Amino acid sequence: MDRRSLIKNAGIAGVLAAGVAPAVHAQGAAIRWRLASSFPKSLDTIFGGAETFAKKVSEMSGGKFTISTHAAGELMPAFGVVDGVQNGTVECCHTAPYYFFGKDESFALGCAIPFGLNSRQMTAWMYEGNGLKLMREFYAKYNIVNFPAGNTGCQMGGWYRKEIKSVKDMKGLKMRIGGFGGKVLERMGSVPQNIPGGEIYQALEKGTIDAAEWVGPYDDQKLGFNKVAPYYYYPGWWEGGPELDVFVNNKAYDGLSAENKAIVEAAAAYAHVEMQAKYDAKNPTALKQLVGGKTKVLPFPKDVLDLAFKESMALYSEISARNPSWKKIYDDYASFRKDQNLWFRFTEARFDNFMQAQKL
Repeated sequence: MDRRSLIKNAGIAGVLAAGVAPAVHAQGAAIRWRLASSFPKSLDTIFGGAETFAKKVSEMSGGKFTISTHAAGELMPAFGVVDGVQNGTVECCHTAPYYFFGKDESFALGCAIPFGLNSRQMTAWMYEGNGLKLMREFYAKYNIVNFPAGNTGCQMGGWYRKEIKSVKDMKGLKMRIGGFGGKVLERMGSVPQNIPGGEIYQALEKGTIDAAEWVGPYDDQKLGFNKVAPYYYYPGWWEGGPELDVFVNNKAYDGLSAENKAIVEAAAAYAHVEMQAKYDAKNPTALKQLVGGKTKVLPFPKDVLDLAFKESMALYSEISARNPSWKKIYDDYASFRKDQNLWFRFTEARFDNFMQAQKL
């Protein structure tokens, strides 16, 4: 039967009655999702990752697929977003996976662990190594499909009310630290505190904690930590390249068309690249302003780094012996890290060291 003749003579009703679809794309129902963030709106960099993701989804779908973004505390607490996605309370969230290592240490491997991968290496492991495959296998237990959606780059080591002259000064130190780094600090004699970003300033100001880390100069300056703690240490050895993720409820994701699934993936990838670019562009100016305001920027003493590295490696061995999920992912992660460090030693590190020694 000639399709065009059928449509011309029978009209749409006749076509439908004959079971032949016209060559016109059906207008699908609009999709409306909600995203819960673990971050406050005041941080245009890290909360901005969720906004960029939502904006790109809307743009690429012609406004047919929209996602409303909600800051920490609006729909649920900052550390309640994984439960929200797992239970289907919201369709998706934007968070730092290592916040949830209390559920299973393996969450940290999807974000950052002490003396782990830097940001470029983490992206390489996710997209070209086994990272995305292994993490998706793990997150499936929580009804989650994950998408890389941001990286801060290597972070600073935090703000301290008193100077850290040796590893002895870490003993008894009450420090706000997110994610897995606190497990290592605990082994070093410190007392880690997991406090959401919006609550850190008050705790540091009141002396409830002795030190706090967040991200780096741009965000830290916005949060005002320099006003209540004069010593700013580097590097953030627990966060060489922390990845932020969009977590999507598996049923919500499975309900999307192939086109909309591709849109989610592409929008997350755009947000992933943009976040790193924002931090790299904004941190230098903020650091200069902090130094101009009498902040004392100091490197961690070598004995602090040496002990932290030793305790980190011991911790990973202990977890591997009792947590099969961790062992499966970490073995692959560690192998990838070894090869990446070999390569970067000959290229990036040597080039960076030379350039940073020049007068430009």
